[in-house]
Amino acid sequence: MGTTAENMAAENKKKRRRAVAGLAWLSLLGVGFSIVRAQEPTVEVDTALIVSVDVSNSVDDARYKLQMEGIARALEDPGVIQAIVGGAKGGILFSMITWADQAKVNLPWTRITNAEQAKAAAMRVRALPRQGGEFTCMSRMMRFVSDKIVPQVPAKAVKVVLDISGDGRDNCNEQEPVKQVRDELVSYGVTVNGLPILEGNEGEGEGPGGVPTQSYLPTKPGESSSAPLEDWYRDHVKGGPGSFVLPANGYADFGRAIRQKFVLEVSSLF
Repeated sequence: MGTTAENMAAENKKKRRRAVAGLAWLSLLGVGFSIVRAQEPTVEVDTALIVSVDVSNSVDDARYKLQMEGIARALEDPGVIQAIVGGAKGGILFSMITWADQAKVNLPWTRITNAEQAKAAAMRVRALPRQGGEFTCMSRMMRFVSDKIVPQVPAKAVKVVLDISGDGRDNCNEQEPVKQVRDELVSYGVTVNGLPILEGNEGEGEGPGGVPTQSYLPTKPGESSSAPLEDWYRDHVKGGPGSFVLPANGYADFGRAIRQKFVLEVSSLF
């Protein structure tokens, strides 16, 4: 038999082994918990909606206010709110940019899942500072969206929609055509919708029901100058599954058009 001192030493050795084993088990538990957290499902939304608003030289202060107020009222509209919360995921992501010579994020990604959040977003839209610019650089704006906005969608979205409104076609003479960037966005799964604002004296014409349409000026040899802006949007802007063009008959009609457009864009039917 060993001495008392030897027995005590052996017992202490056993305690140290048990302590080390316990620490190792806790460490493994910690790793396990971190793996569980990392594998938790991400937030999901029905639609990630990017609203892009033309603020180029043709948009004066009055027109700018009509656009901002139209978007704000659309977000507050009961029909729009019902479409937002009525989807399978129960909400959307909303982001807004303004663009002219350059594009600027005015409202970063905001999750909307109820009426209060929709109204809070509307208040933020009304408070946005005025941004100006000379040209209608649509291709440049779409490149910005493709490179900076779409890759940063902070939730899994059933659909991603880029909503483009403006009163003219791209006039920056970019080397990268609008169609080319549009097609790139579509290849990423983005739906691009257009809201041409048929305003001013860029051209004359008459659409369905006698609604006046707007023409655009050609910048390429052989390009027709009589095609209305609505047709240009259909050819150059519209793209992707369920895409459409919904014109506004002037800036005074913008609020009606954007409200109708929001319902279609966030509805599960489209």
